[in-house]
Amino acid sequence: MVRGISHITLIVRDLEKSSAMLATVLDAEEIYSSGDRTFSHSRERFFLVGSVWIALMEGPALTARTYNHIAFRIDDAEFATYRERVTKLGLDIDNDRSRIAGEGRSLYFYDYDNHLFELHTGTLEERLRAYTGQ
Repeated sequence: MVRGISHITLIVRDLEKSSAMLATVLDAEEIYSSGDRTFSHSRERFFLVGSVWIALMEGPALTARTYNHIAFRIDDAEFATYRERVTKLGLDIDNDRSRIAGEGRSLYFYDYDNHLFELHTGTLEERLRAYTGQ
C-alpha cells in the first residue's frame, strides 16, 4: 500500500544557491549534507519543508520550463510576505492562471534550474467546493 510521498528530489547546478533559496523562500530546514561524499548520483542535501523531505542533488539544470510543479500551502495573510521573499532573490515569477472565486491564490515562481514552485493559499476541499458550486 502506498502511504504517501516519501521525498522529492530536485537536480540543481549549485547546491549552495539552491539551498539558500529553499531556506529563504520556503523556510526549509537543512537536515543533512553529504559534503564532498557521494552516496547516490552526486553530492546532495536534505531539507524539511513542513513535513516534506526535499533532496537537492548536483547536476545539470532542466533545459525547458513546464507547468510541472510542486505546490506548498501558505496562509493567505502571508501571501505578500512570500512574494517579497521571491522577488528579493530575483526569481522569475510566472503568471498565475485564471481563477474562480473560492479556490485560493497562487504565486508561481521558477528556481535557478527551471523547477516551477507554487505557493497556494487554498485547500483541496475549498477547490472542490469552488468547482462544484457547493
